[in-house]
Amino acid sequence: MSFSPRAIWKEFSHSKIGMTGVAILVVLFSMSVVAFVTIPLDSFKTWNDPASWLLYPKSAQPAWINYFQSEKIPEHLILSPVTSSQQLGTVNVVTNSFAVNYQYDGFPSDFIYQYTAKYSGSPLLQISVTRPDGMVLQLVSTSLPFASSGTTYSSMIFSTQNVILKNISDKKSKYLFPLDGISSEKIIFSQLDENAILKGQYVFHVNLYDVSGKPVLEQSRLILGGQVYGVMGTDELRRDLSIGLLWGTPLALFIGITVSIGSVVIGLIYGVYAGYKGKITDEVLMRFNDIIYAMPALPLLIILAVTIGNSIFLMVGFLVIFGWVGIAKVSRSMAMQIKTLQYVEAAQLMGQKNHKIIFKHILPQLLPYAFASIAISVPGAITTEAGLSFLGLGDPTFPTWGQILHDASSYSAAARGMWWWILPPGIMIAVTGLAFVFMGHAMDGIINPKLRQR
Repeated sequence: MSFSPRAIWKEFSHSKIGMTGVAILVVLFSMSVVAFVTIPLDSFKTWNDPASWLLYPKSAQPAWINYFQSEKIPEHLILSPVTSSQQLGTVNVVTNSFAVNYQYDGFPSDFIYQYTAKYSGSPLLQISVTRPDGMVLQLVSTSLPFASSGTTYSSMIFSTQNVILKNISDKKSKYLFPLDGISSEKIIFSQLDENAILKGQYVFHVNLYDVSGKPVLEQSRLILGGQVYGVMGTDELRRDLSIGLLWGTPLALFIGITVSIGSVVIGLIYGVYAGYKGKITDEVLMRFNDIIYAMPALPLLIILAVTIGNSIFLMVGFLVIFGWVGIAKVSRSMAMQIKTLQYVEAAQLMGQKNHKIIFKHILPQLLPYAFASIAISVPGAITTEAGLSFLGLGDPTFPTWGQILHDASSYSAAARGMWWWILPPGIMIAVTGLAFVFMGHAMDGIINPKLRQR
């Protein structure tokens, strides 16, 4: 039976399990597009840079677990400001306002204000907060270092600084419980009559006053510390796991599809050429194939990763080297059958060259097998890379799912009950493999006459 790509797709589209695999693959490709479009490339490059994740919580659970709990755990919030500016006589004022509707059943662990100021002279920085009950607390009032000309100054203000406790001491009389030994964030978020959470709308105001010119506040962020964060939580190194999982999707597809296509193309051409030529050529090529086939792939991959390098591109090359031999054996046997058909013999009698007969008359007949082999080979490539990364032999500069599992194992995530660090990458590996297995099963129904008749 002759197959063209259109005929193959027509047969494939009638398979429910095959279309299920296609649907999963479309979702994975959509996640890859989201990763490229929404996540800054710097997050990918700085995945293993601890300084880039200092503002994130350590080992925080996903924020959505609050939907399944009666008491809501405080969420780690990184707030961006609403900026405004005005001129009061000769004084230029820049205001950054941070509003948060605090509805959690616990106090924030701390709060941090991070900023970069551009100014000249010695401007005054003031921070205050307006509570849901209308009370205003002055938190910080400090002058920035003097600069005779324009300068850029970056700093961070922490809730643990004693100056904040001193500045709110004039409000102690309004509280009906002792404030000794209580942290500033608990004072700010407490009810007046008892040491309990005051829920509602809080607005933090940051004002920068300057008489020498118009100041500018950049990279201004307010961080309220909490125990849950984001869609997938964070790991021990404070990294946002949702970023790692999203970036791992295009990396897994790149590894799996590249290895499978490379292996199938090499194996098909090699096996078809050996089967078509026959005799001594076939004998020599297949003995070399047997040598490669007999080599233990995983131990050799481990040795190559240790001695040559663990670059992800080298790993793809190694997987291709060990992945084509089985395909070559099958394609050789199929080529030996096809070359006896009358139209191939007619092409030989007409004097067509060998490479033209191979690429025009034999290889097109193997397209269903090629597509099925590509689909079936992808899960093996992905799981092999994940296994090497889990053993610590992967490329640490790329946040692959296997690398995430390796880091989870290194920090004993399973023993500590950090399921959000283990289950998501494992599920993603399984789902990706399942998609290609479904597609391979559907392609097998096309190339297998018995299944096709059934």
